[in-house]
Amino acid sequence: MKPEYFKGSYIVTIAGIISAYLWGEHVLKGSGTVCVFVALVLGVLEVSLSFDNAVVNAVKLRKMTDIWRHRFITWGIAIAVFGMRFLFPLLVVSIFAKLNILKVLDIALHNAKLYALYLHQTHATIVTFGGTFLLMLFLGFFLNPKKKIDWIKPVEKILKKAPANKILDTLITLAVLDIVQVVQPAPIRMNVIFSGLAGVIIYLAIDAISKKLEELDEKYEEHKQENCRIKHGFLACSGLISFLYLELIDASFSLDGVLGAFALSHDIVIITIGLAIGAMFVRSLTIMFVEEGTLDAFIYLEHGAHWAIGVLAVLMFISTVIIVPEVVTGLTGLGFIIASVICSKLHKESKAQ
Repeated sequence: MKPEYFKGSYIVTIAGIISAYLWGEHVLKGSGTVCVFVALVLGVLEVSLSFDNAVVNAVKLRKMTDIWRHRFITWGIAIAVFGMRFLFPLLVVSIFAKLNILKVLDIALHNAKLYALYLHQTHATIVTFGGTFLLMLFLGFFLNPKKKIDWIKPVEKILKKAPANKILDTLITLAVLDIVQVVQPAPIRMNVIFSGLAGVIIYLAIDAISKKLEELDEKYEEHKQENCRIKHGFLACSGLISFLYLELIDASFSLDGVLGAFALSHDIVIITIGLAIGAMFVRSLTIMFVEEGTLDAFIYLEHGAHWAIGVLAVLMFISTVIIVPEVVTGLTGLGFIIASVICSKLHKESKAQ
């Protein structure tokens, strides 16, 4: 790993350590060191859970312009940290606990255990959204007749025989959602259904817009004489849609990390700092994967990441009923990534012979 890709991550880590220490001392004299340790552990947890996220992000990011790559690091990290890891949980608790969001913020800052309880009560609703979105992403990759490379050939060759549309993907996901909602307690069943449907609808909308913009891009490339101003406007729109798509993928990946973080700390400030450190390293990894051509060098890496996504989606659904330890989620995803890297190297060596 080249250090230059991680300069921003090191800066965020140093700022995070200082902030965690000062906040810990502010809350309870002498607890600054403990807060720093918890924040660093949370950062490592976030990276381990989101390594496959970095690979998937790289797939999209390599098609984006330099300016949108820069915005992914700057605007994106702000959205990822303050939007998904801080504001989103507050908003969910506010909606489903029927409390004013400022009241929820006050509870989060001054009554961490009560806030953790509220978040636990909305756990099924939150992870169902992430589960349906990620399952659609997984199915969209493998149920694709145009996919040229197969990794786990006996399975992937069968999957890509599916029709080239989103009907089968959607039906499978809705069938899984139906199973999930059946096993939920009656008071939260409708919340789980609406949350799952939101994940499906948002994925379909973003995916449809992205594909349409890709088609337009191909047409523009075929007609170079098109007005440059129109082309510039198209690139801005295309970049924005891809940016939003990446943020939604990141959001879905972050849900289990946000919820799992409460096993280590109930302090929302320390959790936000720790996850921010991890999120920045994931973004640095994404940029490195793009600029170093990692996806081209390891041809099965993208496949491994999507298999990890599928497993993560299933584990999210399971976690609505029973507790799934974060170590299981992290190691499973990492296992697929490592296996895909090894297989890619073996494939490259066999081609060289």
